[in-house]
Amino acid sequence: MDDLRHPAKETVGLRRQFLRALTLAPLALAGAPAFGAGAERALAFRHTHTGERLEIAYFARGEYVPAALARLDWLLRDFRTGDARRIDARLYDILHALCARCGGGEIEIVSAYRSPRTNAQLRAGSRGVAERSLHLEGRAIDVRVPGTSTARLRDAAVALGEGGVGYYPKSDFVHLDTGRVRQWGPRSA
Repeated sequence: MDDLRHPAKETVGLRRQFLRALTLAPLALAGAPAFGAGAERALAFRHTHTGERLEIAYFARGEYVPAALARLDWLLRDFRTGDARRIDARLYDILHALCARCGGGEIEIVSAYRSPRTNAQLRAGSRGVAERSLHLEGRAIDVRVPGTSTARLRDAAVALGEGGVGYYPKSDFVHLDTGRVRQWGPRSA
Protein backbone atom coordinates (compact mmCIF):
# COMPACT_ATOMS: atom_id res chain seq x y z
CA MET A 1 0.00 0.00 0.00
CA ASP A 2 1.26 3.49 -0.83
CA ASP A 3 2.31 5.76 2.00
CA LEU A 4 -0.53 8.24 1.55
CA ARG A 5 -1.73 10.47 4.32
CA HIS A 6 -5.37 11.06 4.95
CA PRO A 7 -5.99 14.81 4.29
CA ALA A 8 -8.03 15.27 7.48
CA LYS A 9 -5.36 13.57 9.60
CA GLU A 10 -2.64 15.64 7.95
CA THR A 11 -4.56 18.83 8.74
CA VAL A 12 -4.96 17.74 12.38
CA GLY A 13 -1.22 16.99 12.53
CA LEU A 14 -0.32 20.40 11.11
CA ARG A 15 -2.76 22.07 13.48
CA ARG A 16 -1.14 20.27 16.44
CA GLN A 17 2.34 21.35 15.30
CA PHE A 18 1.15 24.94 14.98
CA LEU A 19 -0.49 24.90 18.42
CA ARG A 20 2.63 23.33 19.96
CA ALA A 21 4.73 26.11 18.43
CA LEU A 22 2.35 28.70 19.86
CA THR A 23 2.86 27.30 23.36
CA LEU A 24 6.55 28.23 23.11
CA ALA A 25 5.91 31.76 21.82
CA PRO A 26 5.22 33.27 25.28
CA LEU A 27 8.65 32.09 26.44
CA ALA A 28 10.31 34.25 23.80
CA LEU A 29 7.96 37.16 24.43
CA ALA A 30 8.62 37.02 28.18
CA GLY A 31 12.28 37.82 27.65
CA ALA A 32 13.57 34.27 27.37
CA PRO A 33 16.03 33.66 24.58
CA ALA A 34 14.19 33.16 21.30
CA PHE A 35 14.61 29.57 20.24
CA GLY A 36 15.58 29.28 16.58
CA ALA A 37 14.04 26.44 14.62
CA GLY A 38 17.33 24.54 14.68
CA ALA A 39 18.75 25.82 17.96
CA GLU A 40 19.84 23.05 20.28
CA ARG A 41 18.44 23.09 23.80
CA ALA A 42 20.26 21.20 26.52
CA LEU A 43 19.89 20.81 30.27
CA ALA A 44 22.03 19.40 33.08
CA PHE A 45 20.42 17.65 36.05
CA ARG A 46 21.32 16.06 39.36
CA HIS A 47 18.64 14.12 41.20
CA THR A 48 18.92 14.90 44.92
CA HIS A 49 17.44 11.53 45.99
CA THR A 50 19.14 9.11 43.61
CA GLY A 51 22.38 10.98 42.96
CA GLU A 52 21.93 10.41 39.21
CA ARG A 53 23.30 13.06 36.84
CA LEU A 54 22.37 13.74 33.25
CA GLU A 55 23.46 16.40 30.81
CA ILE A 56 21.48 16.10 27.61
CA ALA A 57 20.33 17.94 24.50
CA TYR A 58 16.59 17.34 24.43
CA PHE A 59 15.86 19.48 21.35
CA ALA A 60 17.89 19.61 18.13
CA ARG A 61 17.37 20.32 14.43
CA GLY A 62 13.97 21.84 15.06
CA GLU A 63 12.42 19.01 17.07
CA TYR A 64 12.43 17.20 20.37
CA VAL A 65 14.84 14.26 20.49
CA PRO A 66 12.79 11.13 21.37
CA ALA A 67 15.73 9.18 22.85
CA ALA A 68 16.63 12.18 25.04
CA LEU A 69 13.03 12.55 26.21
CA ALA A 70 12.95 8.85 27.14
CA ARG A 71 16.13 9.26 29.22
CA LEU A 72 14.63 12.31 30.92
CA ASP A 73 11.39 10.43 31.62
CA TRP A 74 13.45 7.81 33.47
CA LEU A 75 15.53 10.37 35.38
CA LEU A 76 12.37 12.18 36.51
CA ARG A 77 10.60 8.97 37.56
CA ASP A 78 8.99 8.50 40.95
CA PHE A 79 12.16 7.57 42.87
CA ARG A 80 10.11 5.95 45.63
CA THR A 81 8.33 3.41 43.40
CA GLY A 82 10.39 3.36 40.21
CA ASP A 83 7.29 4.25 38.15
CA ALA A 84 7.91 6.49 35.16
CA ARG A 85 5.72 8.30 32.66
CA ARG A 86 6.06 10.77 29.79
CA ILE A 87 7.03 14.20 31.10
CA ASP A 88 5.53 17.23 29.37
CA ALA A 89 8.33 18.56 27.12
CA ARG A 90 7.14 22.13 27.73
CA LEU A 91 8.53 21.72 31.24
CA TYR A 92 12.02 21.35 29.74
CA ASP A 93 11.51 24.52 27.71
CA ILE A 94 10.54 26.40 30.86
CA LEU A 95 13.61 25.04 32.66
CA HIS A 96 15.81 25.97 29.69
CA ALA A 97 14.48 29.54 29.63
CA LEU A 98 14.81 29.76 33.41
CA CYS A 99 18.44 28.64 33.33
CA ALA A 100 19.16 31.19 30.59
CA ARG A 101 17.77 33.95 32.82
CA CYS A 102 19.71 32.73 35.86
CA GLY A 103 23.06 32.09 34.18
CA GLY A 104 22.78 28.36 33.54
CA GLY A 105 23.99 25.65 35.84
CA GLU A 106 22.98 22.21 36.92
CA ILE A 107 19.37 21.79 38.01
CA GLU A 108 18.82 19.83 41.21
CA ILE A 109 15.69 17.71 41.06
CA VAL A 110 13.84 17.51 44.37
CA SER A 111 10.69 15.89 42.95
CA ALA A 112 9.21 15.29 39.52
CA TYR A 113 6.75 12.57 38.51
CA ARG A 114 4.76 11.11 41.41
CA SER A 115 2.78 7.90 41.19
CA PRO A 116 -0.72 7.95 42.69
CA ARG A 117 0.59 5.80 45.55
CA THR A 118 3.39 8.24 46.38
CA ASN A 119 1.10 11.25 46.10
CA ALA A 120 -1.38 9.63 48.51
CA GLN A 121 1.43 8.89 50.99
CA LEU A 122 2.70 12.48 50.80
CA ARG A 123 -0.84 13.84 51.21
CA ALA A 124 -1.31 11.73 54.34
CA GLY A 125 1.76 13.37 55.89
CA SER A 126 1.29 16.96 54.69
CA ARG A 127 -1.62 19.25 53.96
CA GLY A 128 0.50 21.03 51.31
CA VAL A 129 0.27 18.19 48.75
CA ALA A 130 -2.51 18.58 46.18
CA GLU A 131 -4.84 15.66 45.59
CA ARG A 132 -4.76 16.32 41.83
CA SER A 133 -1.14 17.41 41.68
CA LEU A 134 0.34 18.05 38.24
CA HIS A 135 3.23 15.85 39.43
CA LEU A 136 0.82 12.94 38.80
CA GLU A 137 0.55 13.94 35.13
CA GLY A 138 4.26 14.50 34.51
CA ARG A 139 3.62 18.23 34.26
CA ALA A 140 5.44 19.47 37.38
CA ILE A 141 8.92 19.51 38.89
CA ASP A 142 10.42 20.84 42.13
CA VAL A 143 13.95 22.22 41.66
CA ARG A 144 16.79 24.36 42.87
CA VAL A 145 19.90 25.62 41.07
CA PRO A 146 23.12 25.73 43.12
CA GLY A 147 24.52 29.24 43.19
CA THR A 148 21.09 30.79 42.58
CA SER A 149 18.87 31.57 45.54
CA THR A 150 15.43 30.01 45.39
CA ALA A 151 13.99 33.53 45.77
CA ARG A 152 15.81 34.62 42.60
CA LEU A 153 14.78 31.40 40.85
CA ARG A 154 11.15 32.06 41.85
CA ASP A 155 11.31 35.66 40.59
CA ALA A 156 12.78 34.55 37.25
CA ALA A 157 10.14 31.82 36.87
CA VAL A 158 7.31 34.26 37.62
CA ALA A 159 8.76 36.72 35.08
CA LEU A 160 8.56 34.03 32.39
CA GLY A 161 4.77 34.03 32.74
CA GLU A 162 4.55 30.29 32.06
CA GLY A 163 2.59 27.82 34.18
CA GLY A 164 2.54 27.58 37.94
CA VAL A 165 5.32 28.72 40.26
CA GLY A 166 5.36 27.69 43.91
CA TYR A 167 7.97 28.98 46.32
CA TYR A 168 9.03 26.87 49.31
CA PRO A 169 11.85 28.77 51.08
CA LYS A 170 11.90 26.53 54.19
CA SER A 171 12.36 23.43 52.01
CA ASP A 172 14.63 25.40 49.62
CA PHE A 173 12.98 24.63 46.28
CA VAL A 174 10.76 26.11 43.59
CA HIS A 175 7.85 24.21 42.05
CA LEU A 176 7.31 24.68 38.30
CA ASP A 177 4.49 23.27 36.22
CA THR A 178 2.83 23.55 32.82
CA GLY A 179 -0.62 24.31 34.22
CA ARG A 180 -2.32 27.68 34.14
CA VAL A 181 -0.27 30.74 35.09
CA ARG A 182 -0.38 31.25 38.86
CA GLN A 183 1.94 31.55 41.85
CA TRP A 184 1.92 30.76 45.54
CA GLY A 185 4.21 30.92 48.55
CA PRO A 186 5.82 33.90 50.30
CA ARG A 187 6.43 36.95 48.13
CA SER A 188 9.79 37.72 49.75
CA ALA A 189 12.54 35.56 51.20
